[in-house]
Amino acid sequence: MRTKLLQKEQMNEVIDLLNQGEVVAFATDTVFGVAVCYDNYDAINKMKIAKGRDEGKPFPMMVSSLEDIYLVANVDNKYEKLMKTLMPGALTIVVNKKESVPGFVTNDKSTIAIRMPDDAFVLSLISKMGKPLLVTSANLSGGANTSNTEEVLAQLDGRIACVVDGQSGGSVASTIVDLTTDEIKILREGVISRERIEER
Repeated sequence: MRTKLLQKEQMNEVIDLLNQGEVVAFATDTVFGVAVCYDNYDAINKMKIAKGRDEGKPFPMMVSSLEDIYLVANVDNKYEKLMKTLMPGALTIVVNKKESVPGFVTNDKSTIAIRMPDDAFVLSLISKMGKPLLVTSANLSGGANTSNTEEVLAQLDGRIACVVDGQSGGSVASTIVDLTTDEIKILREGVISRERIEER
């Protein structure tokens, strides 16, 4: 398989590939990511193979609005201010998934990691898809994060269907917080500092 190079203006072609169960890469506000439709079992497995990823590790979900989050997850109302303040942005929240989300999406875990990126192209892509995407870093498992088209192709050329030409907004991954308990737990400090999280 040859990896196609597409431009952001070719969004409809990107959407077609995703709907066909293909793996695509695009720049985000943090690092470059690879994505598939969240509810396509075969596509999820295809992305695991492309990355050489551990079978037991689920992929994070990307959404285009806060409303999308409430459709797939149960979130305590007391965290609404945090979400409204820092989303869209480099914040990934771990929350309890709704039973309507198939188990294969989260490798049968009861929680799901969700992010709303601060990137106009990605938000528009997800919105036009009409469903969330599963998105993870565009690299081989254990490899360095990527921030541009050339770096993605150096690791994933021939392993994914296409790369949307671009430059990511940074080289540091998002901050991950666990919102499933009474207190916020910071699982990974990334772009957003611990201090910014705690002041919310």
